Amino acid sequence: MSLTLKIQKELTHPSARVKSLDVHPSEPWILASLHSGNIFIWNYQSQAMVNSLEVAQRPVRSAKFITSQQWIVTGADDGRIRIYNYNTMDKVKEFEAHTDFIRCMVVHPTLSYLLSSSDDKLIKLWDWEKDWACTQVFEGHHHYVMQVAFDPKDTETFASASLDGTVKLWKLSSPTLSGTLEGHSKGVNCVEFFTDEGKPCLISGSDDYTAKVWDCETKICVKTLEGHTNNVTAVCVHPELPILITTSEDETVRVWHATTYELVNTLSYGLRRAWAIGCIKDSHRVVLGYDEGTIVIKVKADL
Repeated sequence: MSLTLKIQKELTHPSARVKSLDVHPSEPWILASLHSGNIFIWNYQSQAMVNSLEVAQRPVRSAKFITSQQWIVTGADDGRIRIYNYNTMDKVKEFEAHTDFIRCMVVHPTLSYLLSSSDDKLIKLWDWEKDWACTQVFEGHHHYVMQVAFDPKDTETFASASLDGTVKLWKLSSPTLSGTLEGHSKGVNCVEFFTDEGKPCLISGSDDYTAKVWDCETKICVKTLEGHTNNVTAVCVHPELPILITTSEDETVRVWHATTYELVNTLSYGLRRAWAIGCIKDSHRVVLGYDEGTIVIKVKADL
């Protein structure tokens, strides 16, 4: 099945290096965390700044909305998690979470849980209804844990990507490892779940310049996506369109067919290295974070 895409750049917001992006599910807001230690909320409809804040003197590599509480949660290179009310930007809570850089955080879709991963090689589960108590620690990686992701079809399951070259599978209820996916020749930076013809799959991106598609049941790599000429920094499965998106330090964004895994488009917008991806619900818009700012593109597909 061939796929033709029409991709139009709609908006550009210059900033310091963007390390993470999140999109509010109901407000027209993009949350970005920056290498400078700042965060900002940007209204992509009005193109106005909603709020901005200096969080730390060191990079903030992850920031997420917790919309049920009207919070932003941030993780920084000082190992601290900070929570803010996103309406007032008042700090709600701050605590030491890890002994090294916090690389990623992910909010559970239904429960009061946050997962964080760190250069201390640990993944931790936090429960904000228990005053942010750490209720589980997951050990098993031998290098920095760069990203964690929940399985949207089975939210008891999550995956982790590490510079030890592996993707690991876990269950929230147990610190015991569920499985390991091996095949990348260098460190793995990013991971996301998706479904292909009803089968649970993963896509991962690596410093070996490739992205790999995995069958979660057999734990076998079913396809290697080749073409980037530098480290793959982020992967994304579009929630509505049949596409996979990868970003890279080669300054390009590549769009792949989600079933055939063929390369459909290569995008370059002159903002240097690309680091982060977000999807705006029900709009076919995609947000991309770069060394020199954030852009919003609109994707139209002819199937």
